[in-house]
Amino acid sequence: MGWWKDLHMAAYLNRVSTAVPANDVHEAFVGFAGLLLEGTRGLPLFERLAKRSGIEHRWSVLTMPGVGLPEVDVDAAGFYRRGAFPSTAERMGVYERFAPDLAERAVRGLDLGEAVGDVTHVVVTSCTGLSAPGLDLELVARLGLDPSVERTVIGFMGCYAAINAMKAARHIVRSEPASKVLILSLELCTLHLQDTTDLEQVLSFLVFGDGCAAALVSADPQGLRLDRFHAVLLPEAADQITWGIGDQGFNMVLSGRVPASVGTAIRAGKEAILGNYAVEDIDLWAIHPGGRSVLDAAESALALPAEALAASREVLRRYGNMSSATILFVLDRIMGLARPGDRGCAMAFGPGLTAETLMFTAAG
Repeated sequence: MGWWKDLHMAAYLNRVSTAVPANDVHEAFVGFAGLLLEGTRGLPLFERLAKRSGIEHRWSVLTMPGVGLPEVDVDAAGFYRRGAFPSTAERMGVYERFAPDLAERAVRGLDLGEAVGDVTHVVVTSCTGLSAPGLDLELVARLGLDPSVERTVIGFMGCYAAINAMKAARHIVRSEPASKVLILSLELCTLHLQDTTDLEQVLSFLVFGDGCAAALVSADPQGLRLDRFHAVLLPEAADQITWGIGDQGFNMVLSGRVPASVGTAIRAGKEAILGNYAVEDIDLWAIHPGGRSVLDAAESALALPAEALAASREVLRRYGNMSSATILFVLDRIMGLARPGDRGCAMAFGPGLTAETLMFTAAG
């Protein structure tokens, strides 16, 4: 019976560590984005929505005028110039320069100590930068991981990628119970501002910031037990969130119809997402803060009390939307609130239009 027990062993999100760059650029980026719309009919709407965004801070590896640390010599005033925005190659050069340090800082925040040598698998998610050798091998070199550690890179899945990383980690632990899976989700979203007067594109950039989260998943019964995953697909809304590679960075389309579609997806998939539980059985909600209106839509679709999404709204306020890293920022806060036995549900949304979901239970 031992082999059967091992095949059904639980996997746990043991701990999470987060890191952001030093430069708070939200106000400067809002001002700069407003300049892109200067003289257009969309500017008044942009200004109203910026004030209602629920975001007070966003962080970037770039500096803006009067913002940032002097030792960081990539200056956004020169990086983004009207009529001369950087090429994709230039943006990837900045990604390769800054991403490894941010990744290392997040992982060291896990305080693994000598146990870092026990890591058997590395799973990396990112949709804002590509390079090879990449972050997986950077972590091997910088942290002194076993060179034979198994590495998986999940690329270009957008905001829900960290849930897929946890899904992969759970499969690994359930098949190899001694595994210690290191997850890294790193996004430098601020490298992809577009030189455009298209209001929807400028509004898309309004919510995005840079950030990184690291997490450890293992069979050790600490943290949050990863119980089950479920994906809800809304193919009729596939064009509402897209992410393509252009000559001047990556082009994000985030339609104003997304919040309504998120609400539709949640209502349609609620029973399959929650399984045998009702909404009132769930103690903890970790909803990806794709924007204030996305959280409002999720809250309405689930008929949740306002305080249920406090952790998600706090992450949005302090950091904005950091794509795949964001849900781990929310789960980090949830772990600090959880009592043994609490049931939870996490959701993140992205291209497809897809809602990736996770049911979890606090260990103890």
